[in-house]
Amino acid sequence: MSIKEERMDRAAVLHIPLSQYAFAKSEHTLVIRIRAKKEDLSGCDLYYADRACRKTPIEFYRIPMHVCAEDACFQYYEAEIHSVYNRICYYFKLMKGQEWIYYYGDRFTETLADFYLGDQVVDGRSEYYQYPIILKEEIPDVPEWFKTAVVYNIFPDSFASGKRSLENRAEEKRLEDGRTCRSRLGGTLRGIRENLDYIQGMGFTCLYLNPVFSGGEYHKYDVLDYYHIDPCLGTEADFQELVEELHRRGMKIIIDGVFNHCSWEFFAFEDVAAKGRASRYCKWFYGLEFPVRKPENADEVPNYTCFAYERRMPKLNTAEREVQIYFADVGAYWLQKYHVDGWRLDVANEIDRNFWRSFRSAVKSVDPDAVLIGEVWENAETWLRGDAFDSTMNYEFRRTCRDYLAAGSPDGRSAACQFEQMRLRYPTNIVNGQLNLIDSHDVPRFLSLCRGDLGKWKMACILLMLMPGVPSLFYGDERKIQGILENEYRKGMAWEEKEDVCDFVRELIRIRKEYIDGSTGYHPVWGMIRSGVFAFARENAGCEITAVMNPGEACAVPEMGDRRILLEKGCREGWIDQGGYAVWLRDKGR
Repeated sequence: MSIKEERMDRAAVLHIPLSQYAFAKSEHTLVIRIRAKKEDLSGCDLYYADRACRKTPIEFYRIPMHVCAEDACFQYYEAEIHSVYNRICYYFKLMKGQEWIYYYGDRFTETLADFYLGDQVVDGRSEYYQYPIILKEEIPDVPEWFKTAVVYNIFPDSFASGKRSLENRAEEKRLEDGRTCRSRLGGTLRGIRENLDYIQGMGFTCLYLNPVFSGGEYHKYDVLDYYHIDPCLGTEADFQELVEELHRRGMKIIIDGVFNHCSWEFFAFEDVAAKGRASRYCKWFYGLEFPVRKPENADEVPNYTCFAYERRMPKLNTAEREVQIYFADVGAYWLQKYHVDGWRLDVANEIDRNFWRSFRSAVKSVDPDAVLIGEVWENAETWLRGDAFDSTMNYEFRRTCRDYLAAGSPDGRSAACQFEQMRLRYPTNIVNGQLNLIDSHDVPRFLSLCRGDLGKWKMACILLMLMPGVPSLFYGDERKIQGILENEYRKGMAWEEKEDVCDFVRELIRIRKEYIDGSTGYHPVWGMIRSGVFAFARENAGCEITAVMNPGEACAVPEMGDRRILLEKGCREGWIDQGGYAVWLRDKGR
């Protein structure tokens, strides 16, 4: 059929090979996506073939594509190819009423790539989109245990020094070589171990600890020694006992790796400062000028590159092979000696990619199921291709929660669209393993952003615990800690708080564990989304969980029909109050 004058919106059409638009879920399953203007197409078909087929012309198979997601401007079509072939070529047929067009090689055409010279066929298979080969080793995925984890993030200095207690006392301790380590509030590893009943009792299955290595300051992001526990936090024996007790309980532990920078008292930088150009460690650091000066005044610009202009934290040259070898050994050491279950990796996108390939290889050779989580605040797609990280800290999740719940005028539809964009940013396997968070040691407490409105915080917690991804709760959120400035949002654990929300968190985790796993589907419930209301569903073969919330004005919503209430406030048939929320269960067997 010829192309009409009034065509579909071609400018909106997008497909990117070997990306979140074309990825392998398994050795014999490919997911293919294409974007189009919202409500523009009447249909979309995917045609695929064995790109190594010996026939000419090759035989294509047709799969109707379905709309898997939409946002404010676009619809996203998806199809799964289940095939014995691991080398695939493919094209699209786009339809709008009676109009149709082929799309491949980033161009629109009425003809396919094969053509004839007399009776001879000229094979055009190389002109179609290609998935060259599915290699098992390059399929991005997340360790299975992590997909079902529920993480509790602890800032060690701020949590506990005893059972349900914190000394709230600063101290200094010296290493054998005279270097000083400092604490601010006195939290210890032993204190964490003594409160595992509390943590596990809420349902958490994994601890993520901010740095525990010897560091000069209380935060421990200025590492002095990567092979020893900071004496202010405890001993190697304390750490060993903590890990063993966690594993005895069936829990996991992730530790924080700070490899972008170190303390200016780290042995290699001290050697450079003392010996200048004669130091064997000159190549370990960026931007050195000689003689190296350690500025006494914080306003003085150092003559070496630092992390975030912090003079006490010189930046490591992670492109240097010796640096890569040293820290790959560090990565493997903590798995071999203490059997930790993974690493959270600080400022990961400021570090050389070959560094991470070396680090990943070393860690995975010890434990293939160890999880690697990069701190990347923006789009992390290029870091999640199977050669660097398994997961990243999903700050986009926090931003969307903030925009929806903490801004002045909540918009349920905008929230739904933002969550859809976030979900489509990565392959499905990776989405289910992203570390979702609403708080961390680097940001103001979410409850403060909500101006102390506990109802809005509870809605954020519903999103955290029930949306796709791995939930991570920062210590003390469940005890209503607030804070805008660093010393506030890293304040001591509120053990004395009597009116906490622990029971609410516990119930949400129970719901997640009982009804949601790493393969449970997700979709916005568009029919319920209006004004300030946002609703979504998680679905598997046996049941469907629906969550709805309304931080805005009271309004009518469609009735849900047959369902069982799991959690509810301010909801009644056909109506949801301001500040209302609910989690409902529908048994598909009914």
